[in-house]
Order: sequence, then C-alpha cells, then structure tokens
Amino acid sequence: MSEVENLVIVGSGPSGYTAAIYAARAQLNPIIYEGSVTAGGALMNTTEVENFPGFIDGIMGPDLMDAMRKQAKRFGANLITDDIVEMDLSGPIKVLKDGSGNTVKAKSVILAMGSAYREIGLENEKRLSGRGVSWCATCDGFFFRDQTIAVVGGGDSAVEEATFLTKFASKVVLIHRRDSLRASKIMAERALSNPKIEMLWNTEVIDVLGAEKVEALSLKNTVTGEVSKRDFTGLFVAIGHDPRNELVKDQVTLDAEGYVVVENGSTRTNLTGVFACGDLVDHTYRQAITAAGTGCQSALDAEKFLSHH
Repeated sequence: MSEVENLVIVGSGPSGYTAAIYAARAQLNPIIYEGSVTAGGALMNTTEVENFPGFIDGIMGPDLMDAMRKQAKRFGANLITDDIVEMDLSGPIKVLKDGSGNTVKAKSVILAMGSAYREIGLENEKRLSGRGVSWCATCDGFFFRDQTIAVVGGGDSAVEEATFLTKFASKVVLIHRRDSLRASKIMAERALSNPKIEMLWNTEVIDVLGAEKVEALSLKNTVTGEVSKRDFTGLFVAIGHDPRNELVKDQVTLDAEGYVVVENGSTRTNLTGVFACGDLVDHTYRQAITAAGTGCQSALDAEKFLSHH
C-alpha cells in the first residue's frame, strides 16, 4: 500500500472494535487488523457476559464481539483478518507489516492488542498443552465429560471457568494458593455453593504428570510445604493475563508489569500519533465495558490528533 492511511487499529476485542466504530463514524476510514486467530479478543473464549450494559439476560461473548464487528463494518471500517507482525512507530508516518507480507503506512495508530493467557511456567504444562492442559474452558470443556479436572486460579475468570466446566465434568477442583477467592462476591458464592466444585485452598501446582496426556498433578501446600499427588485428567489454567506488548515493547513506554503507559486522562502513549486502549493498558479493571470505553477514547484522541496535523 503506497498511500498513507489516516488510522490503523492493531487488535480487536471490545476496545479495537469500539475504536473502529467511532473512527469510522468520524470519517477517518480506519483499517483494523483484527487478528488471524485472535479476532474478537478474549471474549471469544467467554460464555455468558452478564454485566455488559444493555443486555438484560446477558449475551454470549462471541455474539457480543460479532455485533461490534458488524457495527464497525456498517460504518465503513476496513476489517482485515490478519496479524500485524512488525511495526515502526517512531516517525511521523508509521509503517506496519502484516502476516501476508503487506506494508501499510499511517499517520496514527491505535494499539488494542489486549492480553494473553498467563502460564504457570512449568515445563510439563507446555509439553502437555492440548493433551489435558488448557487455558480455555469454552474451547475444550466438552472433551472432559464425566472426568475429574482441576482449575488453577482464584479470580473471576477461574471461577467462571470452574462453573462452566461443571456442565461436563463429574468434579471440578478449584486450586488456589490462598485461603480465599479474589473473585467478586457473586461469582465466589456461585462457586462455593456448587456441589460439583471442590475448593483446594493454600495449594499450588508444582508439576503436571503424565506421559502422553495429563494423568495427575503434583501439589504443594503453601502453608505447610507438604507435597502430594492427586489424579486428574485435565488442568485448566486461569491465573490471569499478560499484556501483548511484543511488537511495541522496545518503542513505547511500559510499566513494571509490561502494560503500555498512557498519559493521565488520555490514551496517548509517549510516541506522537500512537494511542493505546483496552487490556493492553489496564491491569486494574479489565472489563469488557472499560475496554470499550478506552477504545472510544482512543478514537476521539486520534481524531483530535489528525485534525491538528
């Protein structure tokens, strides 16, 4: 592409799609690289979203993303189902390359790459990925029908995963390294009252056991230090997310946890014409509605920037 675009949005999800809706309505003709595999972001792996305003009975995560995507397209956003693999954001004209080998130039860029599932960091966790180890209950829960499986974590995502998995598994053991859940009260109560969920407090997974597939977990009590083994056929890891900063970590300012730093009260990064939104910048709230809010802000910030340049 030889012409210089007004705006390229890298990433999708609630933040990227909302940015595209606002930018398209502002006649900026945005291009949004929504991702080849990750289009729609983390909500594509979510079941029912009950707390997004406007949906009395809740809405499935993929349905919400599909609606946002179609809304962006309706207003003229150019959606490309590919990944950006390289970016040079330093100059006044930003240069981006996609997975198909195309180059796109832009006056402004919105970063909406979101976050990725965090791993425990065990060698066998990686080795047995897809063979009993999973990070997505909605993707893989069906394969564990009538089995005893473990979920690691203590936040809303872990509780949601565990609750969803009770539809298939005979028992779900929620393993948490502390003695109380970090999840919201309503989510915690839902898990604690579910007869198919067993809580394993003050415990961490120190190894995943099995030759060809998950057969058991090696567990350590965080209080006593006692190590034990327990049979499981599946392990779902739900211990949080890491910002997907790989493409920009040497260009934009990041905080100690790897999230992109934006100016207070805006979505501006340290680079002129580069804005960031969604879970890439937010490690406090990390909700679909807050991601959508910062997506809106980033489009308005980009529109203002372009009008002055």
